[in-house]
Amino acid sequence: MEKQTRQPSTLREYITLFLTGVGMGSADTVPGVSGGTIAFVRGIYGDLLNAIKSVNVDLLKLVLKLDFKGIMNHVPWRFLITLGAGILTAIFTLARLVSYLMENQRVFLFAFFFGLVLASAVAVGGKLKNWSFTNIAALIIGAVASFTIVGLVPAERAHDPLTLFFSGFVAIMAMILPGISGSSILLILGQYEYVLNAVKDLNVTPIIFVGIGCVLGIAVFSRILSWLLNKYPQVTLAVLIGFVIGSLRAVWPWQVQSTVTIEGVAETISSNVMPDLGSGEFWIAVVIAIIGFLVVSFIDHLESRENPFLRLFWRKPQSAFSEPVKE
Repeated sequence: MEKQTRQPSTLREYITLFLTGVGMGSADTVPGVSGGTIAFVRGIYGDLLNAIKSVNVDLLKLVLKLDFKGIMNHVPWRFLITLGAGILTAIFTLARLVSYLMENQRVFLFAFFFGLVLASAVAVGGKLKNWSFTNIAALIIGAVASFTIVGLVPAERAHDPLTLFFSGFVAIMAMILPGISGSSILLILGQYEYVLNAVKDLNVTPIIFVGIGCVLGIAVFSRILSWLLNKYPQVTLAVLIGFVIGSLRAVWPWQVQSTVTIEGVAETISSNVMPDLGSGEFWIAVVIAIIGFLVVSFIDHLESRENPFLRLFWRKPQSAFSEPVKE
């Protein structure tokens, strides 16, 4: 029997779930950081997939029958509304801040998220119980795929409705995967700046087309991913860990910007470089990265008591919202 989504019932659980949504929304505004990683580390990944899958043909039948009680029982509304409110709050309140930091404090912003993603790789890696040859190979494949994807040169910047729909469809699939961020996919497709500005300026038309693509994409892909996690949990988990590791390329703090012309359109791309080890900026970035690493490790250990880094020093009673990964 399929697991049901655990719904919040106490004020603490509502606040925790809302803040998880804020973390997911915050992550997805930055190219290279996946909201799915935050959900995975917070232990609600399976709940999220099951909640998304509840929007199905059975729900449509209940709607057509005007069975309001059945609709309320079929969909985990408390979970979705609370998490969604956190995600939307972050997206609409942080879009301007992230845009500013991307332009003015890129090194420090990416240093913080590098620490977050690195800690996420460690945290998710601790959930892999079987380090067999097959799982290690799957991890390597996932890492190489993620590393390659985030390094692709952005495409031309067409912003017609069909392109925006396709971009939303593909980006949302990446958004629920730990490691590959939806923002990275939008960046590769040449839509990131355009969509970010649309959100910042409340330009409704492009948001609608991207949103329709997101709804359809998440409805399809969540079912595929949930099936893989149920049928092949350890191999799928190994691939997801690889995605997280490979995505570190996208948030390497030290980058140089260059301009390339793609089909007559000037596009700015970033290339990773080695930092100046003697500069003050480098050591400040290292401290910020360590802070990011400790934040995720701390949150993960509060939930699971199994963070590979912090369990050496601290154990905490397991939370009701902690999700073990079956072997």
